[in-house]
Amino acid sequence: MQGLAAAALVALPLFGCAAQAPIAPVSHVDVQRYMGDWYVIAAIPTYFERHAFHAVESYTLRPDGRIQTTFTYRDGALDGKLKTMHATGFVHANSGNAVWGMQFLWPIKAEYIIAWLDPDYRTVIVARNKRDYVWIMARSPMISDQQYDLLVARVAAMGYDTRRLRKVPQG
Repeated sequence: MQGLAAAALVALPLFGCAAQAPIAPVSHVDVQRYMGDWYVIAAIPTYFERHAFHAVESYTLRPDGRIQTTFTYRDGALDGKLKTMHATGFVHANSGNAVWGMQFLWPIKAEYIIAWLDPDYRTVIVARNKRDYVWIMARSPMISDQQYDLLVARVAAMGYDTRRLRKVPQG
């Protein structure tokens, strides 16, 4: 009997650790239409943006097809020190332009999945298969509480722990 109990204790964690399915990207992104400023409404933030205020991600399509990305935010308060980070986006072939590699430091490219995008290109959810980071962004610095709740529900449906979401103060 002890052998069965020990085997059960060893096997139990295996059932709880099943890998989640990959996050499905949207079927197609019009890259030119996606360009411009996106305000970070909420995020499960990276280390660098955990105290971000007035966070804005700006995209510009370069002549070579890569995407110049500039992330600006105020550190710690709305009047905090302005911080800027630059990255280059690389659209993955055959992804409908919805999966990118985002390179802040060579040679590392972070996964960037456009997992939900409204038809008017006004709100977006950018996710990662690891479910370690996620960003809810909008073309304007504020969205309604109802819209926010719907986007959070979408993030939860993707398998994220939404208790880790941080609303980003926009001013």
